[in-house]
Amino acid sequence: MHTIHVDVVSAERSIFEGQAEFVALPGEAGELGIYPQHTPLITRIKPGAVRIKVAGQAEEEFVFVAGGILEVQPNRVTVLADTAIRGHDLDEAKAEEAKRAAEEALTNRTGAIDYAKAQAELAAAIAQIAALRKFRQRK
Repeated sequence: MHTIHVDVVSAERSIFEGQAEFVALPGEAGELGIYPQHTPLITRIKPGAVRIKVAGQAEEEFVFVAGGILEVQPNRVTVLADTAIRGHDLDEAKAEEAKRAAEEALTNRTGAIDYAKAQAELAAAIAQIAALRKFRQRK
């Protein structure tokens, strides 16, 4: 069985490091699936779920990312995330509150910059809620 080394890091800390059979994540142009010996690639990633099929384990590791950069080399995948949270650490109440605050900010905006920031925060909150629900379905 071939494996690929995977690192998922945020500005605060390393979230995951280990060998995997494959990785799936939300690329800018759609869902990406990465297997060992993948063609080198650098791309932005959208907010959503990173699924990691850890070598030798039945269940997938699950990490929510709020966007970032993906670098793929034939034997290594590096996810540099703006924010990354392990699936079991996601808090639906906090995500719902962030969504509500972003929707309120969109309604009460005072300028174009506020609008763009609120849109980005709303997209990240919605993606986190969707990722959390997907994580729960897999359990």
